[in-house]
Order: sequence, then C-alpha cells, then structure tokens
Amino acid sequence: MGTSRKVKILIFLVTAALLVLMFPRGESLDSEVAVGTIWTKPDLIATTSFEILKDPKVYEAEKRRAAQKVYPIFIQRDESKCLKDLNYFLDSLQTIFKALPDSDYSKIILPLSQSSMQYVGNLLKRSNLFSSDKRNFKQFGSEIKSALNSVCKKGVLNLSYKQIGRDTISVKKDKYLTDIQTKTFYDIQTAREKLKTLLIKEFDNDSSAVSAAYEIASKFVYPTLRYSETLTARARQAAMDKVPRNLGIVNENERIVAKHDRITPEIKLKIDSYRIAKGEGKSFVESVLEYLGKTFHVLIILSLFGLYLFLSRKKIYNDNKFLLLISLIILITSLTAYLVQFIDVKAPIDFLVLVPLSSLLLTIIFDSRVAFFGTVTIALLIGGLRGNDYIITLSHIAAGGFAVYISKNITTRNNIFRAFFYILGGYVLAILAFGFERFMSFEEILIEISFAATNALISPILAFGLLFLIEKFFKISTDLTFLELSDLNNPLLRELSQKAPGTFNHSLVLGTMVEEAASLIRANSLLARVGAYYHDIGKTYYPEAFVENQFDGKNIHDKLKPEQSAEIIIKHVEKGIELAEEHGLPQEIIDFIPMHHGTLLVSYFYEKAKKLYGEENVNEEDFRYKGPKPNTKETGLLMLADACESAVRAMEEIEPSKVENLVSNLIEFRFRDGQLDDTPLNFKDIKIIKDTFVKVLLNQHHRRVRYPQQDEMENENIAGKQSDETIH
Repeated sequence: MGTSRKVKILIFLVTAALLVLMFPRGESLDSEVAVGTIWTKPDLIATTSFEILKDPKVYEAEKRRAAQKVYPIFIQRDESKCLKDLNYFLDSLQTIFKALPDSDYSKIILPLSQSSMQYVGNLLKRSNLFSSDKRNFKQFGSEIKSALNSVCKKGVLNLSYKQIGRDTISVKKDKYLTDIQTKTFYDIQTAREKLKTLLIKEFDNDSSAVSAAYEIASKFVYPTLRYSETLTARARQAAMDKVPRNLGIVNENERIVAKHDRITPEIKLKIDSYRIAKGEGKSFVESVLEYLGKTFHVLIILSLFGLYLFLSRKKIYNDNKFLLLISLIILITSLTAYLVQFIDVKAPIDFLVLVPLSSLLLTIIFDSRVAFFGTVTIALLIGGLRGNDYIITLSHIAAGGFAVYISKNITTRNNIFRAFFYILGGYVLAILAFGFERFMSFEEILIEISFAATNALISPILAFGLLFLIEKFFKISTDLTFLELSDLNNPLLRELSQKAPGTFNHSLVLGTMVEEAASLIRANSLLARVGAYYHDIGKTYYPEAFVENQFDGKNIHDKLKPEQSAEIIIKHVEKGIELAEEHGLPQEIIDFIPMHHGTLLVSYFYEKAKKLYGEENVNEEDFRYKGPKPNTKETGLLMLADACESAVRAMEEIEPSKVENLVSNLIEFRFRDGQLDDTPLNFKDIKIIKDTFVKVLLNQHHRRVRYPQQDEMENENIAGKQSDETIH
C-alpha cells in the first residue's frame, strides 16, 4: 500500500464515514441520564408539547399481556353434517349388501373390517326385518345415529385440549363472539371416548354390535368448531394496538426537571421522551446539521489520534498498511458497540464491547503509547455511539489502559492471558465507582461485573487468534514473532552453529551487547538481539573465509587476490539475504543483514590492493559493501557492536583504557563516515552505547586467575605424564 498521501486520506475519510453511519439519531446525542444521579444542568424546559412515552420494555410487556388476554377464536359450523354423512353411508351399505347373492364380503371394498361387514350383512339378510326380539339393520342404524347426534350436538373441537392450552375459548357464530369454557366441548379424543360409552349403553354391552357400530360411527366424528388462526391473530393485534403508548403529556414551556433534582424513573421517562420528540420533529435543514455535527464529532476524535501518529510515530503514519490495520481495529470494535444496541435484553451488555481486545492488539503490534492513545480514541467513539455515555467511555478506558500496561512487556503468547485479571480489575474499579455514585444495589453491581468478566476472558483469547491472522495477512512482525525467532534451536541458527561456530559465538555476544544498550536508549531490545543472531547467517556458505572460523591457523585469503577476498567477504551479505528470504524471516530481521555493514569499506583488502597495484589502479567502490546504511536505532546499534566486538577480540591485551579508546574511535569513525546519518541516534544515545559496550566487552574478556602449573599445561601433556607415572 506504500506511503501514498491519497491512500491515507481515503482510509481516513472512509473510516470517518462508516463511523458516522453507525452513530445514533439526533435524539440520542444528548448525554444519557441515569436514575439516581443529580441533574446538574439548568432547569430543562419543554420547547414543545410531547407525550411521556412508556419505557420500551414496559410497553412491550403490556402489549404481550394484552395479547395473552385474547382467547383462541373458533368458528362454529353446522353439526348436522355428521348425521347426513352417516345416513348416506348406511344407505350405501344397505344397497351394496342387498345386491350380493351370497355372503362373500371379500370382494367388497369398504373402510370396514371383515368382522364388521359380517355383522352388518347378517343384520340385512334376516328375513324378519321388524322382529321385536332380534335387532335388525334399521334399529342398528337408529342407535348409531342417536349416539353420534349426542356427541356432535355438544360440539367437537378440531384441536386437542393440550394444543389449545387455555381454559376458555371464543366461539364465533354468525357475527358474534362468545367466551365459553373450553371443556364445554369435546376435543376429538374425548368425543370418540364419549361415543364409545354411549354405544355400549345403546347395545347393552353386545361386543360385536358395539365394535361394528363404533367402527362406523367414529368415522363421522367431525369437528364442529374450527380454530381460526387469522381471526385470533387479528384480535390479538387489535388488543395490542389498544395499549396506550404514553403515560401522559408534558405541555410546552412546562418544566421537565429542575437543577439539582435527583433523577427518578418518572423524570428519566420525561427526558427520554423529550429527546425522541425533538428527534422526530427535525426539518431537512436540522437533519443535515445533525449529520454535519456527527461528522465533526468523529473527525475531531480521529484527527487527534492521527496528529499523534504524525508527530510521534512517523513510521506508522508513513506506512498505509499500518493505518489500514488501525482503521480496521477501530471499525470492528465500533461495529460491536453498534450491534449491541439491537440486543433487547435487560442487562449491561455495553460491557461486552471488545475495547480491551483492541488495546491488546495495538500494544503487541505497535507499542504501549500508540495503544493507549488508540484505546482512548476507541472508547470516545464507543461513548458517542452509545449516546455520549461518559460512564461506559471511562469504564472502557480503565480496562483498556490496564490491558496496555500488562501487555507492553509480553514475553510469551501465554502471558497474554494474564491480561484477564488486569482488564477485569479496570472494569471493577470503574463499576464500583459509578455504582456507589448512583446508589446501585449490590446485585446490579455484581451483574455488571459478571459481564465485564466475560469481556476480560474473551478479549485475550480473541487477541491470541487474531494476532496470528494479522501477522500473516498484513505481513507484520510483533515482539512475539521475534521471541519465537530468538530460539537457538531455529534451523538457521543451528546451521550457523554447526558450519560457522565462531560466527555463531560472535552473534551471541553481539546479541547481549545490543540488547543491553537498546533497553537504555529506548530502542526495541528484543528486535536488536534477534537481529544480531541472524545478521551473519550468510557466512554459512563459505565459513572458512572468515577469521573467527579459522581454527587451524590457515587463512585462505593468503592465496587469493585482494579483490577476490573482498568479493567473498562482501558476498556473505547477499547470501544472508537469500537465506533469510528462503526461510521466511520478517523484513525487520532481514534489514540487519545488509545494514550492519552499511556502505563501509573492506579496508584490510583495500589497503592490500593499493600496495599491490597502486592506489590509482584500485576502484574503492569494488571494496565497499552495497548498503543500505542503518535506518533504525536497532540496526545502527548492531553496526557499532559488530565493529567493537571484532576489534576487541583481536586485542592481545584487554585493558579497560585500551578497550574504551578502541570503542570510542570505532564509533567516532562510523559516525564521521556518515554511516549513522539515517538513524535516529543522537549524541546522548551514542554516549550510552559506548559506555554499555565497554562494560559488556570487559565482562566478556576479563582476566581470570591462572591455574597452578598452567604454563606447563599449555606447553606439554602434564596429565598424561602423571598417568604414566601412576601406572609405573
């Protein structure tokens, strides 16, 4: 994304526009009031008449209660259809059975069992149809009709009692509704049970007759009352519409609340209603001015943060990739605050807005100062989104500030989770402060703390997951990345220790030097140490070309021309960059490889070439590193440390005064050669660096007390002689 100013402006404007769209309507822009607080402003006088609206939750509860009072509506139908259908069926049976020449009923397709058809056939084939001592088909049908008529006349519901769930229903007959006890009617199950009871009584417990009669009659137990979902819903909506939305009216010029009055629930309703009334009565011009005001509101907050980055964090300000990341963090956190307002629950869900997550990410990715300014910026925006709520703003600043404090010195990913206690501590302090101030009950305070605890737990977990994605997607390296690279078991460092042990040792010493100095000049000590570990990995391609790896006393450069030697020495930078890129090292680490030499001259071989060929025949550029020069405190530190450590290691006698002079001269030479021109190092930093290097180098090379007989042990095998003498 580069450093384009147009991209910067685009990121800024898009961020501001999206935030403005999230801001609430005009009626919510005045500061929120809480029950129990004191009205410290001048008397609030109504400039227009308005209704005192009920609390939305109370109003919705009243509408639900009104809807629940409406009974299910059933439409009553003509019960005679049951008997008509039964008569038709019995007539059909009679016609079918009389037409049969024999008693073979298997050919008849009817919804009856064989036993029932056999019973009905026997009735129909009796010669004396009107015998008084035996039942005939006509009597059979009459008894069935009597039982069915008794059931249907009472009424049958098309829903079960359990499905209705009410002890009363409304019955619509013609144009009128009548409320009747539900169990005045049968449901399908009880209707069939009643039918069977009546048939048993009609047929004097004749099981064959009862079975056949019930099988026939049960098919005609039709619902005579059908539930109307449409009429019921319409009636319930009408009942809800009748619930009054307001509690009363405040007239124009009437005082709503006086200065120093305590805010009661009734006064809060008046203030909230007045705010809504003002918002609904806006003209077009007022709406435009409202959006203009919200735009200025957002721009002021974002501009202050942008100004801080411009003045104090040029590296972040100049890199549009960083600005886009900060913008996304602000927008995502603000979006959670915007969405929370649509969750209709009676709970302090404002404490679930993930401001601490933003604080953790900003601290780990950038630094604690950027994170704190970012936290304040986000908290102010959240307060604006929540109706300029000062309480929630300060609560998030407290929690986010504590998160910044704990995460500024994170040493492992696991330490992120320690932030839980600090985030929760920040929220608890704010909740207790405002809770005591507003005379909140202990139960209310505990509820708010529980929501804050949820946020404190979720934020570090999300930070852990998002950090990995951010590092990969934005190609950003954090201190956690550098910590992982500082592991000496890293494949590159293992290869360096095996192929070039002298260089590996040299790198470890440099790591100690730059880490200690960096912490004193406010540079990134971890980055400096890790950069020192990897700065010479290019020497693995030809380790014996470098003096620290020549353990047998042979120097390959004795047989090479000066220009060849210089080429080999300079090439370790190119090879180092290739290796680093191949293994996916971050750019911040790769920069140490060329920058620790800058554009310095390989002076030993340059002087050797001048003696061999004459100064006029030697091109100095052929003996210079290609650069670039160091451009950060950390890379500048490494350049100085590299020169000092190598020179002190070459000294025959390590004396404090000589070491101090050597370090001073080497630093002075690089300073005068312009190698440090692109770094932010100042004279104060240089003095601290010099003193630190001298101290570390003297500790590394201090004199030790010689062992007894050390001279003899250095020149001959004393231990071997002693062993031989012991044997003989």
